[in-house]
Amino acid sequence: MMKFKPNQTRTYDREGFKKRAACLCFRNELEDEVLLVSSSRYPDQWIVPGGGLEPEEEPGGAAMREVYEENQDRKHRTYVYVLTVTEILDDWEDSVTIGRKREWFKVEDALKVLQCHKPIHAEYLEKLKLGCSPTNGNSVVPSIPDNNALYVTSAQTSGLPSTVR
Repeated sequence: MMKFKPNQTRTYDREGFKKRAACLCFRNELEDEVLLVSSSRYPDQWIVPGGGLEPEEEPGGAAMREVYEENQDRKHRTYVYVLTVTEILDDWEDSVTIGRKREWFKVEDALKVLQCHKPIHAEYLEKLKLGCSPTNGNSVVPSIPDNNALYVTSAQTSGLPSTVR
């Protein structure tokens, strides 16, 4: 199912949940620092880069695209991808067009910041800490579909912008 809004098309699964993808972007393979971006809706709040899937888009491609764009909705299923950043651009589209910022946080600090206003984003990191990591090849995929399912997948390299691996 799709809904059209000005400047965007939202896609939904057959149960009515918005399809989303997000990226946990780590500074290095130690995974001790994660990149957060300022919210476009609330610029003083930090969030995990992510947003809605476009029609016919795969979650991995959307996650990588959403590192640079942001979109939020309340009822959604999110596929979370873990990436290691290999290069940082001084400016990117959202920093120029809407003044979005980015900052590296120690994972423990990111959990505290996210827990205040985006607890679901904190859950992405918590699930990763429980054993889901690109370095160990594990992912969290429930065996029985869950209406609020969170899927964390190991790092993917195909189709990534040249700034990340």
